[in-house]
Amino acid sequence: MAKDKGQEFYIVIEEGEDGYYVAEVPQLRGCYTQARSLDELMVRVREAIHLCLEDIDDKAAISPGLTPKFIGIQKVTI
Repeated sequence: MAKDKGQEFYIVIEEGEDGYYVAEVPQLRGCYTQARSLDELMVRVREAIHLCLEDIDDKAAISPGLTPKFIGIQKVTI
């Protein structure tokens, strides 16, 4: 029996002024977490995603066809 491919999520990571790393999952509204190290952040973001998915009643709301497609991040100087 073939194992199903897991659901993929994009994560935006920023470093806050206090030195913490902050991760946000744009595909899941309000899904974010923070940690002092990137390794710890990745553990916590997986936990946050699981918790956010538990709160979603309609799993179709996160299907690939209905979520925004991540294109990239650009830096603009003006």
